[in-house]
Amino acid sequence: MTDFSHKPTLTGDLVVLRPVTEDDVPALLPLFEDAEVTRLTGCHTRFDEPALRKWYASRGAQDDRLDLAVVERATGRVVGEAVLNEWDEDNESCSFRIGFVPDAVGRGLGTEATRLIVGHGFEALGLYRIHLEVYAFNPRARRAYEKAGFRAEGVLRGALLWEGERVDATVMSILAPEYRAGRTRRELSDRP
Repeated sequence: MTDFSHKPTLTGDLVVLRPVTEDDVPALLPLFEDAEVTRLTGCHTRFDEPALRKWYASRGAQDDRLDLAVVERATGRVVGEAVLNEWDEDNESCSFRIGFVPDAVGRGLGTEATRLIVGHGFEALGLYRIHLEVYAFNPRARRAYEKAGFRAEGVLRGALLWEGERVDATVMSILAPEYRAGRTRRELSDRP
């Protein structure tokens, strides 16, 4: 039986994904305090540092989800988190979410982090489907997901109520055969 007990370290060219810990909270605080990040993720909940410390201290013990810190290789700084959660063992699927501190966006870190954790989900965990939701006012995230191989499946109309306005969410997913086909294309294009 596959589960999420093993917390790997995944290394790319730009980022390293490693198990998130309570010690990462100071670096991750801007993710929870920035108004634009909060809007783009549609998060209505406010978190204080003690609550975040308690949450992140418990991530290593979870066997039904994978919470990894995104570390920028060039600086060694924790710049975000990447998470596989809402595991549906019977259907070999789970949800994906990712978030970055404000000054770490727009440099390709998210695309690489997404590819790394999605690859782990398919190759090591044996998942068949990984899905997410992205809000209509976050086209940059949608482009990053598309670069990583996610495809739009449909729209959840008015899924988010944000400051009095209804915002649609696009459901996106990637399936194991699509991931493998994309990986093969990337490998072929990397050949001399």
